[in-house]
Amino acid sequence: MHAPSTPARETGIVFPAAPDGARSTTHAGAAIVAAALAPIDAEAAAAARAERHWRRRYPQHFRRLVEAALPSADAALASARAGLDAAWHTLRWATAGGEIALADAMAAPDALGPPLAARRVTGRGDARPAPWVVPYRGEALAGDALRRRIDAWADAGVLEPSAAQALHRCVRHPEWFDLADRHLVLLGAGSEAGPLRWLARWRANLVAVDVPRAATWQRIAAVVDAGNATLVAPAPVPAATAGEPLADAGADLLRDAPRVAAWLRAFDRRLDVAALAYADGERHVRVSLAMDAIVAGVAAARADTTLAWMATPTDVFAVPEDAARAAMAAFAERPVASRVAQGGLRLAAGDRFFHPNVERLVDGPAGRRYGIVDSLVIEQGPNYALAKRLQQWRAVVARAAGHRVALHVAPSTTTASVVQNPALAAGFAGADAFGIEVFAPETTNAVMAAMWVHDLRCDDAAANPSVPLAHPFELFMAGAIHGGLWRGAYLPRSALPFAAALGWVRQRVRG
Repeated sequence: MHAPSTPARETGIVFPAAPDGARSTTHAGAAIVAAALAPIDAEAAAAARAERHWRRRYPQHFRRLVEAALPSADAALASARAGLDAAWHTLRWATAGGEIALADAMAAPDALGPPLAARRVTGRGDARPAPWVVPYRGEALAGDALRRRIDAWADAGVLEPSAAQALHRCVRHPEWFDLADRHLVLLGAGSEAGPLRWLARWRANLVAVDVPRAATWQRIAAVVDAGNATLVAPAPVPAATAGEPLADAGADLLRDAPRVAAWLRAFDRRLDVAALAYADGERHVRVSLAMDAIVAGVAAARADTTLAWMATPTDVFAVPEDAARAAMAAFAERPVASRVAQGGLRLAAGDRFFHPNVERLVDGPAGRRYGIVDSLVIEQGPNYALAKRLQQWRAVVARAAGHRVALHVAPSTTTASVVQNPALAAGFAGADAFGIEVFAPETTNAVMAAMWVHDLRCDDAAANPSVPLAHPFELFMAGAIHGGLWRGAYLPRSALPFAAALGWVRQRVRG
């Protein structure tokens, strides 16, 4: 009779272990947020450290991160640096022999194994760059039809005017979409909401990193083969046979971040790096920090490195004054019948429902005023919020250091990773009743790929560090495609139960 096997020790980026060996994401997350709050609000930092119900009350601490940083650009930058520093010092790098600091692991990639080799494939499709079109509800929109759809989205408050301007520029400049002069790195290349399918048709030089899983690389290889791009991927050792070129490709960001960073630095050319990987639960924080370590290393090696992320709309954001005023007006101008019905529900449910989306304007620098929109969804959890906040912090710090940075709010999208949550799936199905548009993955892919191209090509984009911003958070306001969450009447999670109830009924009727 065999004794039960001992689980393999986890290696790579891990949360710190408590004395009993457990790894608490709650304590680590609260400590990181508290560290980011410390330069801007010492009292709020203490409250975050002392919070005993983090998983339920984390939204108020993330909101304070935004609110307290709004009066000063320098304060926002100090907070971002403090948050990143805390994340790098709080999480650890685990090896078979123990744990070391993440910075130490990144500085010694050779200790983790031999340098990564490369695999290369080239598409065999039409050699011409494909025209940019937007798949939308069964149609492929281009030209005047696409212009009308962009204007309709703007009129409905689905996206910000700056996003409409950027997309209109893309329509006017089809030459932008020949990417033969760019080397685009996709960390999480197979991401369902990512731009691979479009970049592969625009003659891009792609550097793809994703998990070493055969099915993932078969799918990536098929996309590239149908297009006209060249793709390079990491692999553990030089190819010994002439089999499928991507059969053994891949690198695990959680365990191979130092070697991936070293491999990318060896390219010795300007890279446009997009951090796209997603993972469930606490792994999302770890993979976001892994990408952050890679991004920081590549950016430090070359000053002309550009960086990109896609932000989630279900987060806390400072929003432009006109968006804030639109949300306040939408709440104030509700029909009388709605006010009466909602008032009764709020009284019956202990004031939980139908709160205003934006309550007031907040003064910023240079005479600017902003609103704060809190679209956090409790069901997504504090780890999801922290993972996305790490990306915002790095974007702020990198742009201040002179890098071109594209970080756009992408619309809520019916990806498999999102709709597997029944509450979110039902909420999405009923969201249109509250003026929120949820995008299909193919629509998000096309729109967000174009937004990245815009930021690479257009020198007037907020992504360009030479373009002055009154506040670092204006980087996130520019080009936001939030689906209506910023301009709607209600705090999203105070209306989500009713959207979910309506969506559930619709799902039952359809199903």
